[in-house]
Amino acid sequence: MGHMADNPPEEPRLLSGGNPQIPKGDGDEPVQSYIEAMPGWKRGVGRRLDELIVRTVPDVRKAVRWNSPFYGIDGNGWFLSYHCFTRYVKVTWLNGSSLEPLPAGKSKHEHVRYLDIHEDSEVDEDLLASWIRQAADLPGDDLF
Repeated sequence: MGHMADNPPEEPRLLSGGNPQIPKGDGDEPVQSYIEAMPGWKRGVGRRLDELIVRTVPDVRKAVRWNSPFYGIDGNGWFLSYHCFTRYVKVTWLNGSSLEPLPAGKSKHEHVRYLDIHEDSEVDEDLLASWIRQAADLPGDDLF
């Protein structure tokens, strides 16, 4: 499987913390480019997050902004993004202050909460799916 090209496309550059540099774009394609460029174990986290989001919110809208995948609902704004740091993947809940239970990571932005996924994190996918479902139903962030 996969596509064979005579000249394989240039690998995306990894920025600080191993975060892929992916041009701003809308749709699944730039998001998949980002996920495929995530280094090491983080790629598996990206794939699982993406699959879980699509399974939980089938009509999700995707884009890459500021070298991060964003997920949203048409007319309702963005509800989630994630970004690679050296030792973890940071999941940003743009309307996280309304989620139950509250994601652990506090932000200086009133409505934002974070979830940091480390290589050895035990991710509770049921809880994650519940947060995704809740977040998708809430008004998101239209600033992007």
